[in-house]
Amino acid sequence: METVRTRSGREFILPTPEEDAAITAAALEDPDARPFTDAELIEARAKSNGGRPRTPTPRKNICIRLSPDVAEAFRATGKGWQTRMNAALADWLKTHSPGDLTLG
Repeated sequence: METVRTRSGREFILPTPEEDAAITAAALEDPDARPFTDAELIEARAKSNGGRPRTPTPRKNICIRLSPDVAEAFRATGKGWQTRMNAALADWLKTHSPGDLTLG
């Protein structure tokens, strides 16, 4: 049994050559689950747009240091917390200038 680990740490068990041959043979016999030929795969990839459409205003990837309570409060709101944090900062900018903030 051979395993492969991805960069994210996920681990996959690869089939043995015999298992792979049996899986492929079964797929070739099933007209509803026939695997792509090499030519069909190349054609399908050529037609693919490659994922999510590009946005005209892509977000910037930055590193920011936050106090633990602020970070945890946003993270506790679940998936999409970074988008909500961005919205909160954008809302603050409607009535403030970044220079308005004084540290003390």
